[in-house]
Amino acid sequence: MKFSVVIVNYNVKHFLEQCLLSVAKAIEGIDAEVFVVDNNSVDGSVEMVRLKFPWVKCIANKVNLGFSGANNQAIKVSKGEYVLLLNPDTVVEEDTFSKCIAFMDNHAEAGGLGVHMIDGKGNFLPESKRGLPSPAVAFYKVTGL
Repeated sequence: MKFSVVIVNYNVKHFLEQCLLSVAKAIEGIDAEVFVVDNNSVDGSVEMVRLKFPWVKCIANKVNLGFSGANNQAIKVSKGEYVLLLNPDTVVEEDTFSKCIAFMDNHAEAGGLGVHMIDGKGNFLPESKRGLPSPAVAFYKVTGL
């Protein structure tokens, strides 16, 4: 298995559906698996995933494990060489995954990868570019320098 996608969901059924539609197109031709870990949603998310996306591995938690706990649940059982943690309010372009996999395959020294994110209007989202945490970075952020 080349690629595992993990999506943690909590009561965002409509966003999740759009996300999964885009993921379905983006994994075409890729040996991939997709997990949705639902943190005890009450909006029908689990039913929607099971009905409309039967190829998705759906983990329906009876309690909200939080973002990290739910991600770890799927990561533990994932089989992909690469694992993507994807928010359910994300829509990916059709070639996003193939480009990311190609980059990682060609850069063995890379331990992780972030992507250039844009909003619905095509504007750059600054949260897609963050510095490495260090005392110096924290100092500059806190002091505003």
